[in-house]
Amino acid sequence: MPTTLIQSGRIIDGTGRNSFDGHVLIRDDTIADVIPSGNAPPQADEVIDARGHAVCPGFIDMHSHADWLLPLHDHHNLLACLPEQGITTVVAGNCGFSPAPFNPATTPEFPAAMDLLLERPLDATWRTMGQFLDTLDQTGPVVNIAELVGHSTIRLACARTRRGVLIRKELAACLDSVRRSFDEGACGLSLGLGYDPGMYSPLEEIEAFCRVASEYGRPVTVHLKALSVLSPTYPLMTLKAHNLLALQEMIDIAEKTRVTLQLSHLVFVGRRSWGSSRKALKLIEDACSRGVDVMFDAFPYTCGNTTINVVLPFWFLARVPQAYRSRVSRMHLKAELEAGFALLGFTYRDFQIMDPAVPGMEDLAGLTMDEVAGRWGMPPFDAFLRLSEESRGSALMLFHTYSGEPGMQEVIERMLSHELCLFETDALIKSTGYPNPAAKGAFPRILGPLVRDRKLFSLEQAVNRATLASAQRFGITDRGMIAQGKAADLVIFDPNTISDVPPGHGRPAGRPAGIVHVFINGAHVVREGTYNSTARHGRVLRI
Repeated sequence: MPTTLIQSGRIIDGTGRNSFDGHVLIRDDTIADVIPSGNAPPQADEVIDARGHAVCPGFIDMHSHADWLLPLHDHHNLLACLPEQGITTVVAGNCGFSPAPFNPATTPEFPAAMDLLLERPLDATWRTMGQFLDTLDQTGPVVNIAELVGHSTIRLACARTRRGVLIRKELAACLDSVRRSFDEGACGLSLGLGYDPGMYSPLEEIEAFCRVASEYGRPVTVHLKALSVLSPTYPLMTLKAHNLLALQEMIDIAEKTRVTLQLSHLVFVGRRSWGSSRKALKLIEDACSRGVDVMFDAFPYTCGNTTINVVLPFWFLARVPQAYRSRVSRMHLKAELEAGFALLGFTYRDFQIMDPAVPGMEDLAGLTMDEVAGRWGMPPFDAFLRLSEESRGSALMLFHTYSGEPGMQEVIERMLSHELCLFETDALIKSTGYPNPAAKGAFPRILGPLVRDRKLFSLEQAVNRATLASAQRFGITDRGMIAQGKAADLVIFDPNTISDVPPGHGRPAGRPAGIVHVFINGAHVVREGTYNSTARHGRVLRI
């Protein structure tokens, strides 16, 4: 079996313990030995000099949507940005949407519901979770993948009731499908309560799903019903901040069902929402003190990707497409959005186009909505609705003011430095358009600007949360740690130079600095920062 020796590096083993100097021997796909410095290193077929560099386990992206790209034959081109920033494993199927189970007989609208996640239509030959994971085995993933089963996907596959309360027979079928998905290897359940159809699910239904996850000892991840102090989800005059209401609802369900709860991308959207971050952390900390198993994840940028229609109220969306042409509906909507933006601290400059999703509009990628309005010679509201209508709600946007903005990083740094925070990208990755910077540099940004420069926490703590702590959260037992017998997922980086290359002056984010080598299951896939393998060395991690 082939051997590789990583010699004379600073080993950060993923446990959170102090780093030490030493050597790591890889044999085939496994870490064969870890040798402290002062001991003679063994012979190997290949030797990599790691002097001046850190050696750590491969990073685990806690919140990925790469499962919608992995079935594509050329996905290694789309997803090369993941290993190039040190990611070797993704946890996918998030926000309630997984590619399986799939039932075209009951869900003809299934592809449309998932459109924002797709690079191009999938040839979905699978029906069950097991068949989907088998497909990925056959295709060969570029990174390791652990797959969640999505609540919204289950609902679309098993129930004809799109919105509202499921009848008893439909709920039973949904819960049976969750159990089968767990039996076939799904690592947990994801909820997307800010998206259709999850947003219409009553709390009793969510509790029933969580009880099944608890029975299996699987975690539940949740995109909360609200991420801002005001939202379309709750009545406007509700006294409590909407995001805190949504958080408390899920904590209550976790406490009742004793399920492991992972709060996805815990962000505070809009300048007026930032002040609720301390109260949110207090709710989480108090729940932990009562024995509730709850953590959260976050990305290190003050912007996040979603669709253009996410800010449109339910009443307007229910009347689309006629509402676009209705003078009364437009007047009502304009007044509501202006009031909402003022209360939340938004402007149209905070909405940046990733992908307009309209042929002929490709040059709009990277522009803000007020810049588009200037090009089109119309007010920003009219430009926003025009793009919403012409893209049929599929335009992808980067929404800014997520837990901060340039020059105001206190809230995002508070979240990222909290001991209950794990790390993610939550990046929708496309071959065209303006990329989410997290797709390129989330983990290098944490290790460089936030750890080395800002000293928010130690390098050992950062690596622990990016590796072993994340693996343990999802029951991944064979990786996330540098130890004999563990999978050889490894990153060699320069702690003095590691950094993202953030966007600026019309330029999108670039390839990160400081990632030198990456191994996935013993295969050397990144050399000198560049992904250089057409082979796929990742594996499907059935739990």
